[in-house]
Amino acid sequence: MKPIYSPKNNPRVIIIQLLYGKYYNSDQKILIPKHRFKKFIKDIVYGTIERDEIINGEIQKYLTEDLNIKKLDKVFLIILKSAIFELLYKPSRSSKIIIKEYLNASNFFVEDSKTKYLNALLDKISKNLRLQNE
Repeated sequence: MKPIYSPKNNPRVIIIQLLYGKYYNSDQKILIPKHRFKKFIKDIVYGTIERDEIINGEIQKYLTEDLNIKKLDKVFLIILKSAIFELLYKPSRSSKIIIKEYLNASNFFVEDSKTKYLNALLDKISKNLRLQNE
């Protein structure tokens, strides 16, 4: 039987929601909810915001000429940014697990076709990032 993922309990869903709120309303205060992974959530949210320029640079490397970062769906971009942050700055975590977790979280926000594109993009990025850091 497939486990049921509750969006309110999934730390990466919370990360995506908090980042979305902050990126598109910069005055919004980030309130990390009580959660057993509160430190993890806080680390990813603040780390993604602090390293936004570096992450955008990584995204630009992998987008095709016909796909502009400014034209990407906002939620899709947030998912991509937080996943790239983890791939870059959490090398002890398996890239397969990071990708799987963000794909599971993305099911609450984007349609299936975008999830498949996200999977392909994250897979490509993770292979290149992990090779650079070895």
